[in-house]
Amino acid sequence: MDSKVVFLFLTYITISQTFYLPGLAPVNYCKKDESEKCKTEVPLFVNRLNTDESVIPYEYSHFDFCTSDNDNKSPVENLGQVVFGERIRPSSYKIEFMKNETCKLLCIKSYKGGKTQDERLLSILRKGINLNYHHHWIIDNMPVTYCYDSNEGPYCKTGFPMGCYSRSSKGTCYPPLKDGHYIFNHVDLTITYHSGKHEEWGSTFQEMGGRIISIKIQPRSIQHSKPDVDDCSITEHLEIPTQLKKDEEFMIAYTYTIKFIENNTIKWSSRWDYILESMPHTNIQWFSILNSLVIVLFLSGMVAMILLRTLHKDIARYNQNDSGEDAQEEFGWKLVHGDVFRPPRKGMLLSVLLGSGVQVFCMSMVTLAFACLGFLSPANRGALMTCAMVLFVLLGTPAGYVSARIYKSFGGEKWKSNVLLTSMLCPGVVFGLFFIMNLVLWGEDSSAAVPFTTLLALLGLWFGVSVPLTFVGAYFGFRKRAIEHPVRTNQIPRLIPEQSVYTQAVPGIIMGGVLPFGCIFIQLFFILNSIWSSQMYYMFGFLFLVFIILAITCAETTILLCYFHLCAEDYHWWWRSYLTSGFTAVYLFFYCCHYFFTKLQIEGAASGFLYFGYTLLMVFLFNLLTGTIGFFACFWFIRKIYSVVKVD
Repeated sequence: MDSKVVFLFLTYITISQTFYLPGLAPVNYCKKDESEKCKTEVPLFVNRLNTDESVIPYEYSHFDFCTSDNDNKSPVENLGQVVFGERIRPSSYKIEFMKNETCKLLCIKSYKGGKTQDERLLSILRKGINLNYHHHWIIDNMPVTYCYDSNEGPYCKTGFPMGCYSRSSKGTCYPPLKDGHYIFNHVDLTITYHSGKHEEWGSTFQEMGGRIISIKIQPRSIQHSKPDVDDCSITEHLEIPTQLKKDEEFMIAYTYTIKFIENNTIKWSSRWDYILESMPHTNIQWFSILNSLVIVLFLSGMVAMILLRTLHKDIARYNQNDSGEDAQEEFGWKLVHGDVFRPPRKGMLLSVLLGSGVQVFCMSMVTLAFACLGFLSPANRGALMTCAMVLFVLLGTPAGYVSARIYKSFGGEKWKSNVLLTSMLCPGVVFGLFFIMNLVLWGEDSSAAVPFTTLLALLGLWFGVSVPLTFVGAYFGFRKRAIEHPVRTNQIPRLIPEQSVYTQAVPGIIMGGVLPFGCIFIQLFFILNSIWSSQMYYMFGFLFLVFIILAITCAETTILLCYFHLCAEDYHWWWRSYLTSGFTAVYLFFYCCHYFFTKLQIEGAASGFLYFGYTLLMVFLFNLLTGTIGFFACFWFIRKIYSVVKVD
């Protein structure tokens, strides 16, 4: 099948739906005073500004732009948007549907030399331009896009720069200007709409209205010659002075031009396509899938060879009753049958990590399934993060149940400690890291700083919902009988022979994370781009497939190494099975470090601290996920092979 056809299909199932989710239904617009069935005013919302050179975003008002006095019209932000630092506010731009505007004045900002506040605001503007901060505007729930020609052809990105700077060494202005900071105080907005000539819209609306399908912007820097501006064809750029003399006045006049264009070839349901299709690397995604599939096929072949040939012969030989001497001869993995289910050290901690790992695994699986069905499309902002957090809270029951079952199988009796640690340890680590980074964002006056009331709401979800559900799961887990193992455990531990380099714990664990990481490292690049480089991630079909491949790879890798260790008469597999696949998270951390130093241009100690803080948070959750998959795969494998052999 052609990759382009599959790409369009995945885009369709992600974006286009046969029904409309709440808040994502099409909005009909029409000219003023021509109909009461549709809207005439097109609201423009402004979001926080961010940059690839800093992790710290800021609200629109932080840079002293023209702001609206009516904050009551701000859309209600969901939990995911608040945590991600989105701050959507109404703007002072006045847009009427199908009404073109030419060089309309928005507001004038005046700054006077000698005033500390004015000089500080100009310094903030220069710093924002120097760090290449970008605006993010929203019209009709669509991001305003900045389109330009790149080496690979036309490219449209969400957001546009607040200005450009020019230096002798480097700069962002094109064409190059003299050294300085230039603010984009004028924007040309081009709004494309699909007219109402559609049978389903009604005869009254067909003649006068339409639906918006794209909003493109071209920012410019214009040094207006007078306050009452009416000419935006001036080619002279507005430079922000480095320093103002005392009582010297500097004014910035913000203007805008609006142009409406009719286009009936693009349907409203396909209006996101021009943004998504302009993003490259589709072929690389297919390469990532093929690369992962090759690894899975290789591992599956190895596991099949062990199960069908080696183990089959071993079991047949162990179970033969032709001769008494042959029946008593034991070697390899059967020698440790009396120790293989001996409870591990730190069994409490292992059971707690496994319970939280099941919680993360179920959360990831359900979230990706919803994303593939289109419920978490880019149009539904913050839905992905909201869904993940709510699911994590609601999945406390399986976490408590699994932790209790595993801990009881170890012979543990401190059930209260087990339940408390399951409900507190891993969520506490996540919340603790998040709170420390939030303190840094508070200190930087960033829009990403989560408000105190939201923190209280998160604590309420944790202690009011997650903890009780964990207790419920643990209650049912402890009520059930302990897991019965297929072989009995000897009272005296068997002496483990000296191991070779390849069968020792540390080399095996280090090798165990290589193949699972090889399945995800290409996909990981796009995920990091979406997090740190403001690129939109939408290929959830690819991501879901890679997630399944990752789970299979973790399981098969752990089973292989576990079998080799058992054949070497090393029966300490409990922690090793968790750490073998869980070591993939260490490679993830190294890759994030590589991405930080080679792909990003982040400056500042606070931004670096936040980057590595969020990276540690992601690595910790990924360790829980992969470690749990490896453990339960190995647990199933060992129970399977020891249940089919005859043991005296």
